Amino acid sequence: MGFADRLARFNRVVTNPIQRLWAGWLPPFAIVEHTGRKTGRQYRTPVSAFVKGDTVTIRLPYGTDRDWVRNLVAAGGGVIRRRGRRLRVTEPQVSKDGRVGVLRLRIAGPVEDGPPAT
Repeated sequence: MGFADRLARFNRVVTNPIQRLWAGWLPPFAIVEHTGRKTGRQYRTPVSAFVKGDTVTIRLPYGTDRDWVRNLVAAGGGVIRRRGRRLRVTEPQVSKDGRVGVLRLRIAGPVEDGPPAT
């Protein structure tokens, strides 16, 4: 297991639960709500997300093969909470931008306030 994998695991266990408390309200952070491909379980992953027009761009410093990225691609999108608003996102496109992967999603519109993924 490389350094990036160990750091990603640490963030998942220690940092992410703390960031989920505020990431959906404080830019440039956001929370990606997605459903597990195999388990069907709901997940909330804090990320740095940048919006330009109707496109959300998320840099992937731990690589393009993380479970939450694969979940979004398999589902054709998900929900992003940013600045306190829940937005439906679709058309996930994963690419490499130099050495760091990038995920781009199209904003399809607001989501009616319902229960967020846990």
